[in-house]
Amino acid sequence: MAAADPSAVVAELLSRHGHTFAEDLAADVPADTAEAMFRLLVFATLASARIRSSAALEASNALFEQGWTSPRALVETTWEQRVQVLNQHGYARYDESTARILGESCHYLLDTHDGDVRGLRDAADHQPEREHALLMQIKGIGPVGADIFLREAQAGWDELVPYVDARTRQTARELGLPGDPRRLLALVEREEFPVLVAALVRSRLEHDTDDVLDAATHR
Repeated sequence: MAAADPSAVVAELLSRHGHTFAEDLAADVPADTAEAMFRLLVFATLASARIRSSAALEASNALFEQGWTSPRALVETTWEQRVQVLNQHGYARYDESTARILGESCHYLLDTHDGDVRGLRDAADHQPEREHALLMQIKGIGPVGADIFLREAQAGWDELVPYVDARTRQTARELGLPGDPRRLLALVEREEFPVLVAALVRSRLEHDTDDVLDAATHR
């Protein structure tokens, strides 16, 4: 198969997968509100487990539909209430441990950043490496969770652009795109970059890189 033009690959990716995970969470990350960043953090926590991203999205949104859209609202719930919602929305395997982790992480946010995830950004002096490190001090957030959060947060936190984790860089290379974040950024407008990164993630998760390449060569 002839190599596809990078611009055609990008166009195909955006056509198939052109929306961020934050959009699925109704999180207005570009506005950088406290609620949006908390929604993103909850999703990053749930998506860190060995579970489908669609299940993590469903469970996250189920929590939010209960009105639990801030650390303070969530800590006022019981462990049993959180378990029930997670269990009923595709998260049965990890419902008990994740319900506990969410409670602990919210207590931490209230104690450390007055319940506002954006306080972590200020504490890190807007330095991406420090933001990554501080995220991992939150219960339930490891390297994978920190990457999930920061990939999406770059739509609102300019210092992160261009943020691409190692696995997503590998997907880009498999599609004939630059693995270097700055070269990848050059292929789209700056505001489109978080969408492109999310599209690369979705392509990896849905195992459709071959289909994307095939379609791109015939554009």
